[in-house]
Amino acid sequence: MNFILRFALLVVVALPAVYGQKKEIMEMQRDILQMQDQLRSLQRSQDEKLAGIHVLLQQTLEVANKASTATAVLEASLRDKLKDQEKNLVVPVAGLGTKVDQMSNDFSSVRESMADLTSRVGKLQNQVADLSSAIRTLSAPPAPPPGAAPASPQAGGPPQGVSAEQLYTAAMRDRTSGNADLAIAQFVDYLKYFGSTDLAPNAQYYIGEIEYLRGDYTACLAAFDKLLEAYPDNSKTPDALLLKGRALVKSGYKAEGRKEFEALIKKYPSHENSAKARTELRALGTAAPAAVNRKKR
Repeated sequence: MNFILRFALLVVVALPAVYGQKKEIMEMQRDILQMQDQLRSLQRSQDEKLAGIHVLLQQTLEVANKASTATAVLEASLRDKLKDQEKNLVVPVAGLGTKVDQMSNDFSSVRESMADLTSRVGKLQNQVADLSSAIRTLSAPPAPPPGAAPASPQAGGPPQGVSAEQLYTAAMRDRTSGNADLAIAQFVDYLKYFGSTDLAPNAQYYIGEIEYLRGDYTACLAAFDKLLEAYPDNSKTPDALLLKGRALVKSGYKAEGRKEFEALIKKYPSHENSAKARTELRALGTAAPAAVNRKKR
């Protein structure tokens, strides 16, 4: 009987504790179920978002593939059109280039032929001048008897034994060798005795060129002015205009030099010196107009 009472008392005492623990367990189970529901909701939301992103990626990939295909088609079309245009243009352009080269070669040949012809005509005129000099010498009166005063040389004629060809050749040789003073003196004599030959403009030009190269621009300009006045249209006129313009610029007369370059381009537009004159004009710019007289700037 005592045992039963003690057991009953133990049950009565332990029952509240057991009931409290059960309540806590039930609350924990409820919390766990709520967390599981929240995790399932979160997983569902993530799955839906990933599915949407996957769809967008597929759509973007499809658009990119279509754009790539369209670009490839367009590129192929352009390549084909360019090839067609190249086929249509290469042959005419190649033919035009060949014709231009041929014309350039023909023009060079013509220039060489003209230079050779001019040289031959100059030599022929020198020989004619020499022949005329010899005829004048033969036609001269006989030598005076011994003891008489010697006769003066014929006015306007070269000294005895001096020929046009020999004088011009000697002047060119001294010019090439750098004997400037002797070359100028011989060119001056050539112009004095044989000023009507075809090589006379060359002689006058070389006087100006020598003076230009040694920096005597005053004498250089005087020589070129004489050339352009006495022989206005000859093979050395473009060279004379170019060097005259440069000499004016170097002397400080930029406006006058510009006028000479412009005259060269206007009179000989296709000459190689015209390209050099254009370069000189670009270097001068477009500053001052041409002056009337040569007042040093």
